[in-house]
Amino acid sequence: MAPTTTRAAVLQAVEARRDDGPRGSRLAGKVGIVTGVGPINGIGTNAVRLFAREQVAAVYLLDLSKDLPALAEQLRVEYPGTKVTAINGDVASDAVISDVVARALRETGRLDFFFANAGVTQLGRTPPEQLGNKAGAVKEVQQAVRTIASIPGDEFSEIMRINALSVFLAIKYAAPALSVTSSSKPVPGGSIVVTASVAGIRSNAGPIAYSASKAAVVSMAQTSAYELAGKNIRVNAICPGLIETNMTKALFTLARGSGKGDSVGQLNPLHRYGLPYEIASAALFLVSDESSYVNGQAVAVDGGLSAGHPFARL
Repeated sequence: MAPTTTRAAVLQAVEARRDDGPRGSRLAGKVGIVTGVGPINGIGTNAVRLFAREQVAAVYLLDLSKDLPALAEQLRVEYPGTKVTAINGDVASDAVISDVVARALRETGRLDFFFANAGVTQLGRTPPEQLGNKAGAVKEVQQAVRTIASIPGDEFSEIMRINALSVFLAIKYAAPALSVTSSSKPVPGGSIVVTASVAGIRSNAGPIAYSASKAAVVSMAQTSAYELAGKNIRVNAICPGLIETNMTKALFTLARGSGKGDSVGQLNPLHRYGLPYEIASAALFLVSDESSYVNGQAVAVDGGLSAGHPFARL
């Protein structure tokens, strides 16, 4: 089978697993919080759907997205056994994060996982509806490749606030909540999963502010794993590579518009980009009991991109 044909077949198989995968019970009885939920093709949305398919008892969705209420209602219809609560709020707000954690405990009596997935690549992003046309895509890419000299300090700080402070707050408030026991949860502990990036573990994979924030996310996962030693609380970071979401839509628009769509993702050994469902599947593993001995790790889900060093073929 030709490489292009193989690539297409693999991506189609991933989509089939996403849309028609069997119901499971890997999260039966568990309660979790997920941030960064809203866009239909986002990592957070794919993760929540997968968690519901695995019979999570209750899940609290936190984001500023206007699409969040509709998504929550759709999940309630599709998975009536899962209690879905949508909360519009700032993921980097101390009060918002402490309140959602307290609410989960108050309403369900337990917390088993917190998936801190929210993040941005840059500020002043092009409206999503414009990313599908060339002009909007060019504007977005030009913003992404700005040098240090052209990035204001307050923009750097805000990206750090959204991407890194939000993770700090998730760990700060989730950790004590995960330790709470009840009649349905006699053993304390649980899982905190944070979304970082290959840009946080290797250079040249993203803009400087984004990369710095994701390096901070990796460091917090590793540091807090040790700070929470002995509490049966696992903290791990997922480091996605090139994934097709709204965040990367401009890149795909330009590549496909110039007839180079098949070359997107060629730098990694799998010679393809990834889909949000593949990151969601890694998140499912990490929030479930199946990863009970995985802790303090930066798990790269990048097609092998971070496994080697770049070189020029002769």
